[in-house]
Amino acid sequence: MGWAVFLPSSHPVLDRVGLLAPMRAAGLPIPDANGDNAARGPQFQGGATRVIAQEVVTASAGGRLVAIGTAQALRSVTLSSEVAGTLEEVTVSSGEWVEQGTVIAQLNSDVQQLALARAELGLRDTEARAARVAQLRDSGSATQVQIDDAELALSRAQLDLRDAQLELSRRRITAPVSGWIGLISLEAGNQVTPNTELVRLDDRSQLLVNFDVPERFVGLVNVGDELDANPLSRPNEVLNGRVRAIDARVDQGNRTLRIQGEIDNDGDRLRPGMAFRITMPLPGEYHPVVDPLAIQWDRGGAFVWALDSENRVSRKGIDIIQRRDDAVLVRADLDDGDRIVLEGVQNLRPGAEVDIAEMRAAPATSTDTDIAQTPLQDAEQPDNPPDI
Repeated sequence: MGWAVFLPSSHPVLDRVGLLAPMRAAGLPIPDANGDNAARGPQFQGGATRVIAQEVVTASAGGRLVAIGTAQALRSVTLSSEVAGTLEEVTVSSGEWVEQGTVIAQLNSDVQQLALARAELGLRDTEARAARVAQLRDSGSATQVQIDDAELALSRAQLDLRDAQLELSRRRITAPVSGWIGLISLEAGNQVTPNTELVRLDDRSQLLVNFDVPERFVGLVNVGDELDANPLSRPNEVLNGRVRAIDARVDQGNRTLRIQGEIDNDGDRLRPGMAFRITMPLPGEYHPVVDPLAIQWDRGGAFVWALDSENRVSRKGIDIIQRRDDAVLVRADLDDGDRIVLEGVQNLRPGAEVDIAEMRAAPATSTDTDIAQTPLQDAEQPDNPPDI
């Protein structure tokens, strides 16, 4: 490399073996054979070093929280019978919408209807005897014992009637909420028990999507925050939603926090159990954004060369906050509009004057960084930073 810089006569040899052009492309201060090095790189005879510079901009260190979640219905009920019996009738069909209180199925209730008729008859008889005792009481012919027995018998008959009505109502299965009926596999004549699942009822006017995020997002996500839900089965469809609830604690097993979002199911096009890709914008502090080419390393860590108003360079130490596709967010003593050296840094020293050959546009400040899958670190360094 020293031959190329200090011995121009070596250029033909280096050019023949294909090394001269790569050295110049790498920014080495290699003068032309005729001594004109003004357009190639740094000058060694008292002139200012030619560099390419770039303005600094600031951007938020936030990004996008990305997670995969599974949908469930807003309300979901599995219907079963409270008692064992024979299924007499199923009054709804699979996939049908039913209102709250609609009769779904009816069990055989002959015995219960007889018990109800018997209880009604017993109540009427008891009421008639209580009425006669009341007449005797008014005439002073009934004792207090007779009056108390009549009132007790009447209360017992009323309770028997209520018990018979309750037993009969248990043979009728009704919808506790409005919703859609799932697939029905039972038919009239089937024997059912309290453990038999008759039908599933889902209110899917809205879907609840449960997803887990790493514990470092505790405090960054709040109830009411907006989110986008993208069904994995429909890559081009994005639905707007919001955070409905956040779990009260972090799972100690996998160090994640459970979050529940809600989305509207207009047109009833989506179903519980579908998988969704959830994305949420996250806020963050504002930091300077620099091009990766401007970052240098030595034993002291990462730094950039900053320019003052007289085009003299000074070293600014940085801490890397977040890497993006074509930019790096850093913590440094830099502000909007400050200038840093992008190319031509090989022979710079603190206080050196430079000649700006070109001003590059500031790097993009997009915040579309999926930081739920790429951890946000306070500092980032290569495993073995080079010694300079």
